[in-house]
Amino acid sequence: MSSVAQDVLPIFILILFGWSLVRLKILKADIGDGLGDFVFRVAVPMLMFRTIANADFHGASPFRLWIAYFAGVAVAWTLGHIIATRFFGRDQRIGVLAGLSGAFANNVFIGLPLVDRTVGPDGIVAMSILLAVHLPLMMIAGTVAMERAEQKTTDRPSEGILAVSRQVGANLIRNPLIIGLMAGLALQIVGLKMPLMLDGIVGQVAGMAAPAALISLGMTLTKYGLAGNVRIASVMTAIKLVVMPATVWLVATLLGLSPQWTAALVLTSCVPTGINAWLIASRFGVGQGLAASIITQSTAIGVVSVSLWAMLLL
Repeated sequence: MSSVAQDVLPIFILILFGWSLVRLKILKADIGDGLGDFVFRVAVPMLMFRTIANADFHGASPFRLWIAYFAGVAVAWTLGHIIATRFFGRDQRIGVLAGLSGAFANNVFIGLPLVDRTVGPDGIVAMSILLAVHLPLMMIAGTVAMERAEQKTTDRPSEGILAVSRQVGANLIRNPLIIGLMAGLALQIVGLKMPLMLDGIVGQVAGMAAPAALISLGMTLTKYGLAGNVRIASVMTAIKLVVMPATVWLVATLLGLSPQWTAALVLTSCVPTGINAWLIASRFGVGQGLAASIITQSTAIGVVSVSLWAMLLL
């Protein structure tokens, strides 16, 4: 228990530290936005680039890893949608948002630091393979699903799946995470190694990713809070923190993934809901309060649930 606490608690203490910096008016929340931009646009892409470029995949296939993780996504999303629409009587747009919030883990800002501390290099390799497809698939699926739900609910003309997919795809091509992953993969394929000095510089920048990500997340969380919807948000939080990782663990075990890859997938699937769920809600102008409540609740309760999952896996 003590070793798990030493690995997990610092993750959430840094989030609390970032939150306190803003609440105590030591720093402004806007600084957290700037720090988050640095993490997303520079530090994490550098980490992904360096990890993929230097990784030894041992001929491992990524498909079982993707199947295990996205099985958890499918179960959590479907369950969240059904509960929101049939048990809480919400419309299709809220159903999509609820399902998305229950399935969209905060892999970059919490998952990466957590896996790095608990699983180590093998876990980061698994995370890199996952992140290569996670953000594109989740953003395209979430945007397309919300577009279709919006069309059904309001009877407005649909922009069409292809048009929405092209728009999201164009944004993803310019996404720094994708660029970092692809650059690292290019070096991996051609078999080139970074010069020692360059590797050292990239490594120092990449080393900032975890603490900066957690502090910036804490600073950003001051903008949210429990904006109503407590009951439905509590159910979606339970789906995110319990149902999704349990599904990922079961499928990963059935598929025979290594203990390190299984631990990495389950731990990143059990982290709180990512801010991208709120971004999609904000884009469509619906469910922002629900998304904010789920993000806040899952982050507050996550310190306990993530610790329990870590105890079971490590």
